[in-house]
Amino acid sequence: MALLVLAPSPPAPPPSPAALRRSAVTGIRCSSVQDLERSPAPRPGASLPLLRAAKRVVLVRHGQSTWNAEGRIQGSSDISVLTPKGESQAKTSRQMLLSDSFDACFTSLLARSRRTAEIIWEGRDDELIPDPDLREIDLYSFQGLLKHEGKERYGVLYKQWQKNAANFSIDGHYPVRELWDRAQSCWERILAHEGKSVLVVAHNAVNQALVATSLGLGAEYFRILLQSNCGASVLDFTPQTGGGPPNVCLNRLNQTPNSPVAAGSSGGRKTSKRIILACQGTTQSSSEISLGGVGYVPLNMLGTIQSQKTAELLLDLKVNSILCSPQIAAVDTATAICEVQEAADCLGADCVPRYVEMKNLLELEIEDVFQAKQKSFGNIVQAGWMGSMEYKTLERLWAQSKHAWQALLNELPDDSESDRVVVAVGHPAIHLALICRCLDLPMEYMSSFHLDDGSISVIDFLDGPKSRRGIVRCTNYTAHLGRWSIPITRPTENDEEF
Repeated sequence: MALLVLAPSPPAPPPSPAALRRSAVTGIRCSSVQDLERSPAPRPGASLPLLRAAKRVVLVRHGQSTWNAEGRIQGSSDISVLTPKGESQAKTSRQMLLSDSFDACFTSLLARSRRTAEIIWEGRDDELIPDPDLREIDLYSFQGLLKHEGKERYGVLYKQWQKNAANFSIDGHYPVRELWDRAQSCWERILAHEGKSVLVVAHNAVNQALVATSLGLGAEYFRILLQSNCGASVLDFTPQTGGGPPNVCLNRLNQTPNSPVAAGSSGGRKTSKRIILACQGTTQSSSEISLGGVGYVPLNMLGTIQSQKTAELLLDLKVNSILCSPQIAAVDTATAICEVQEAADCLGADCVPRYVEMKNLLELEIEDVFQAKQKSFGNIVQAGWMGSMEYKTLERLWAQSKHAWQALLNELPDDSESDRVVVAVGHPAIHLALICRCLDLPMEYMSSFHLDDGSISVIDFLDGPKSRRGIVRCTNYTAHLGRWSIPITRPTENDEEF
């Protein structure tokens, strides 16, 4: 195990064409932090209706369907049904969500989604609420085709669907733009429901659109926020003091019945480049130590367990390098991952240990105030807690995250063949900034995502680091922690602020 100290990375290149297109869509033209100060940044929830009370919405995609299994383009057709595997996935989701006191369940009318909702909702008194706008994306002439048939029959048009879906047009329609409009209308009805905790069971593309529109993101974010079969995503909405659209926080994205690091594809394409953001384990409280500076507090017993559980989760991956904050809790978490990785193939007499390069990255270090603020909320940290941080403090974190993100990208080779897995270990605060960097979002979005101690988030790069914006496979995954995991949802009784 080698331990290196990484020097600051060179400045990141100018904004990509994708970033400039995003700015055009949102009506903002910005190429630097200074420009962001002069131009109003897009704001999560800006187009959502006003709320009088806090609300949690859990989005679930349907289980595997027959057309999923066949590799057929479904769109809004209603021919496919759940496979036995899909039924099993739905039953697992039911168990994951069984303890939640949902007040209502909205569902798509399509059979594969409605059946998933029926399985999850079984035994509850209230009727399902069907909403036709929750149907899957309308793909017109593409619907029913096997993917290879789409390539053969439509050629350039199919390639545009794969590479530039936001501007894809077929049969006189722009399917993704239409979908975004539908998702916006769905929020009007979902948020108008009097319930404090609402379940929505629908489809891959429409759930992507629901997450994106709640955060104020345009159609160019299609296929960026992954939704797997029976994956669950949690959104928290809180009213603003003095009125206005609600604050929105993506508490977690795409919590699946299966491991989030299992081999597979993202958005239908194989990926070989991956960054895993592993949050350090829980640390001792300031009352338990005599050392100055809470940032250099060691893991407590729970944190040690969390680090071992994270190491076990990553065991089936061949981690190439680990970049960690120089703070004690992060180093101890990274060391646990590294030791398990290096011992992974040493179970027989002829074992050959893996070599994992471990580096301290100074830009992953956080100021003490972040850990002190997080600790002030108790064991379960409130969603959106970063929004209460002092602006200048956030600015300093944001500036260093630019170099940290570039350092992570530098660990990924540009070629399309070699596999590469990079793990970054640090405090949730720096990882929130890195998620925003990945999604090409401004600093103000850091409070729009939530991460717990011991969680992992997975980012895939289908075209290598040159694509700059990764596909977010999941955020804030904690199921690997077992009995110490944070539940996907938790009852909202007497919990107005979540």
